[in-house]
Amino acid sequence: MPTWFENGERRCRIIAEVGQNHDGSLGAAHAYIDAAARAGADAVKFQTHIAAAESTPGEPWRVRFSRQDSTRYDYWKRMEFSAEQWRGLAEHAAEAGIIFLSSAFSMEAVELLDSLEVAAWKVGAGEITNLPMIERMAATGRPVLLSSGLADWADLDRAVERVERRGAPVGVFQCTTAYPCPPERLGLNVLAELRSRYGCPVGLSDHSGAIYAGLAAAALGADMIEVHVAFSRECFGPDVPASLTTAELKQLVEGAAFIRRALDNPVDKAALAGELSDLRRIFGKSVYAARPLDAGCRVTLQDLTLRKPGTGIPATALDSLVNRRLRRPVAALEMLSENDFEHEAQA
Repeated sequence: MPTWFENGERRCRIIAEVGQNHDGSLGAAHAYIDAAARAGADAVKFQTHIAAAESTPGEPWRVRFSRQDSTRYDYWKRMEFSAEQWRGLAEHAAEAGIIFLSSAFSMEAVELLDSLEVAAWKVGAGEITNLPMIERMAATGRPVLLSSGLADWADLDRAVERVERRGAPVGVFQCTTAYPCPPERLGLNVLAELRSRYGCPVGLSDHSGAIYAGLAAAALGADMIEVHVAFSRECFGPDVPASLTTAELKQLVEGAAFIRRALDNPVDKAALAGELSDLRRIFGKSVYAARPLDAGCRVTLQDLTLRKPGTGIPATALDSLVNRRLRRPVAALEMLSENDFEHEAQA
């Protein structure tokens, strides 16, 4: 299995965030692993909720979306999997050749995931101020990926400092906690600010529900892109409107790889033009006679025209031929050469 940050490897990793889109179905969770792997994602990410360890029955709904859960606490309870079930999901991901990740929302969840030896830790936006939990993650030495959706700079500074103090690698995601997130709130400009401020891998945690933001982040050199994924936008769940379909996920994976390859291979424009000289001769244009011309006449601009192929006098020399005397008669639409003109002494 690959690790999260490989030695000096420059690529944009794509995280397929299942989140709660499995709606508590273990079978659906396993199906999402296969779908993410088929789409070419680098990692599949879940959320490990243990209701009694992270919440209380009094937690309010952000959006009342569920008809079967009386409270938000009941919903978190329904999203739980056992330690054995989580292990089965992690093993399935390894078999599928995709990195298994899951956000922890309590110390108990951290201990559970640590027993699975997750490749990296993902800290959700709501946990960015949970410094004891972040320190516990960093103590393992594995990369800690921080989501900034609810953080100000002071929050991020503290979290990054705690990770670095423990000597663990850190990565930071620009994130806007809006579902779905409109273009004007994506904050793509923050990617450069994060890289400059922390000197670490940076990424976009995107909730726009389209591939465009991820492709833009890839073009800006993002190291990581996280997107929610759903089998269909007709699925049930609060994150579905902000999710990509599995088909769109594949497009994002392919597009980000295409863009990174382009960024990693800068072009020398002059050298490229030299390499394409044969094509320039085919598609370029040369100077031709626009009409029959007699020997000895001095040509005007109206006597000349440009036609393919570009194997004769180049089009850029057109003006320099005006008022020069022909050495021989030429037919209409006959390609001209330098030998067709007299060489006159310069005044």
